[in-house]
Formats: sequence, structure tokens, C-alpha cells
Amino acid sequence: MISFEDVTAAAGRIKGNVLRTPTISSHALSKATGADITLKLENLQAVGSFKERGAANKLALLTPEERQRGVIAVSAGNHAQGVARHASLLGIDAVIVMPKFTPAGKVVRTRNWGARVVLEGESFAEALLFAQDLQAREGRTFIHPYDDPAIMAGQGTCALELLEDAGPLDMLVAPIGGGGLLSGCAVATRAMRPDMELIGVEVEGYDSLSAFPGPATHPNGGSTIAEGIAVLQIGKAPDEVIRKLVSKVLVVPECAVETAITLLAEGAKQISEGAGAAALAAVLTYPDVFRGKKVALPISGGNIDSRILANTLLRAMLRDGRILRLIMEIPDRPGVLADISKTIGEAGGNIIEVSHQRLFAAPSVQAAELEVMIEARDPEHAALITKALGHSYIVRRA
Repeated sequence: MISFEDVTAAAGRIKGNVLRTPTISSHALSKATGADITLKLENLQAVGSFKERGAANKLALLTPEERQRGVIAVSAGNHAQGVARHASLLGIDAVIVMPKFTPAGKVVRTRNWGARVVLEGESFAEALLFAQDLQAREGRTFIHPYDDPAIMAGQGTCALELLEDAGPLDMLVAPIGGGGLLSGCAVATRAMRPDMELIGVEVEGYDSLSAFPGPATHPNGGSTIAEGIAVLQIGKAPDEVIRKLVSKVLVVPECAVETAITLLAEGAKQISEGAGAAALAAVLTYPDVFRGKKVALPISGGNIDSRILANTLLRAMLRDGRILRLIMEIPDRPGVLADISKTIGEAGGNIIEVSHQRLFAAPSVQAAELEVMIEARDPEHAALITKALGHSYIVRRA
């Protein structure tokens, strides 16, 4: 098992090449959750993720011969960019194997850091098999994303900085994918603040530690916005550390991750990817565990696709009543749409989208069905708009 000395040594190696990210208190998140929230902003790293800490440490430990032969990694995102950036800084040739489904933006950013990107495999497992074959043929050093002591020690420097910069804390909550971040942070935390509670977070579908501290299970997988922690089985080395040092593991639903992304953007003014918001999602899902506690959350990454972020914010607004979707039966005559628009405007609503159907959805040839999406201030304002329209039309909420 890695030691605290491994983590402090890693901090010395990566100093100057990895940003010492800010540690801040968030009044908005504290008010929303009932806990005293401190954030470690790993989303501000050069590659937008804590992953470059472990990559920088691992690459710095390579022998001259290993550097000469080059490195290879398999990743669909943040680990790829971390390895690519730090290999470039050290003058090491890097090949990154990415599954074919990897978003184009992540492929482009990885290439921009100087790595050769190979798109191969319909799944992460297939990409891994290809990478292992390529490694054997070319003699490169494989840089594992989490199941490696040097990677784990590098990730632990996140907690080292956090605990040096933060005031008193009761808990550290961190996401679990392969386990590299939580295991490294657990070693640092137990050495510096032995009384702190350590909590890991998994997302549904990738909850191999849902029976913690019992045996690992075999989750179902599936699509998730928290793709950065979409790992079916935790690494062996991180698992050993987590079972020895971590207090509990919590599992969060997909909708809680979306809500956490929105709260971070609107409340803390921080852009987070799904995995980066998982720790906050746990605080939102299990309020009784955290209420009144001083809780530290690493925002572990900020690499979220712009379209996904926009859709996430809109879905959250729809759930909490700030976007109102109404279906109305209206008479098919001139001036009705203008009257509806006027009513909504006078009530303070903002029309986002309108769909007007005459031929198929209306109950009568003399009628039409109107679907309108409206932005409101809050649920009470949405109810006011609905009531104003209901005075003249048949209205139902979709």
C-alpha cells in the first residue's frame, strides 16, 4: 500500500508542472445543502482534471530507457489529456488509444497536447486490448489510469494541498471510478487529519462498491453523464487502500448528478463534468449524512461537452419548475396566438419555444393544439402563468 511519504514525494516531483488549485468555501452550496462546503477546484487544471497529477508523477519516475521507448495509455478523456500533456513537457513520445465513441472534443484536445491518438474499439475493454497489443509490439510503457501506486500517489497530492489550505474539516467526499483519486487522498488524509471521515461516491450502474464494506458486486453499466467514473470494477491497488481507510461508499442516481452540475454552475459559478459533480450529488442525495458538517469536495474535472452542459441546465430548470411546458387547446381563429403571447408577457414569462398543430392533435377541426415552453422565475411564478392562461383556454402541464 502506498504511504504518506509516497504522496509527499509525488508533490515534490510535480511541483511547478501541475497547478496548485484553489481551495474555496462556497456560501451558495452551503446554503443549498445545509452543510459547510469547501471546494477543491481541480476543474481549473491545465487539462481540466486532477488526472494530470498522477500522470505527471508516473512519467517523472520513468527511467531514461523507458522515456526513450515512449509511453501508451488508453482513455476516453481526462487521463488521456494528462498523459499527453506531461509526456510533451518531458519530451516523451506518447500514443493514446481512445474508444471510437470518444467525443470529438476530447480527441482534439488530446491531439493538441502532442500525443498520437488512435481510435480503436467499440468499448473501453476493446480499446484496452488493442493498447496492450500495441504496447507489446512497440515496447512502450503502459500508463494505467488508476491501478498503479505512482498514479495513486500523484492523485493524493490533491488532498495534501486541500488539507494544507482548508480550515477544520469533518469529511472528505470524493468520486470513485477506478479508485485512484480516493485511495491517494485517503492516504494523505489519514496521515494529516486522522479523525476525518472519508466517503467515496459511485454512480448507479457503476456501483461495484455498493455493498461496501462487503464484497465488490458486478454492476450493469449503461449510459451516464458521469462517464469519468463509469468504471465497472475498481482497481486492485486502490481497492486495498479504500477498504482499509475509507468510512463508507454512497451511490447516487443520474438525476442527482445532473442537479449537482447545475448547482455548481449557478451557485458556485464552477463548470463541472458529471464525475466532478458526483461528490456534491452525494451531499444532495443523503442530506442527513452531511447536514451541519464541514465537508470538502474535490471538483475533480470540468471537461463537459457544451451541448451536454446546456441540455443538463435546461433539464434541471424543467424539473424545478423554472421551465414550464404547457399544452393548450385553443380555437383556430386569427389573433389567438397574439393573445396567448400577450398573456404570457404580461405575467412576466419568457416564451422559449412554440409548436402549433392544427391537423392531427386537435379534438375538432375548429380547434388547434398549442405546445409552448416558457421560462419562469420559480415554481410559484410558473403557477401564476398557468393560471393566467387558464382563464381563457384549456391548459395542461406536460
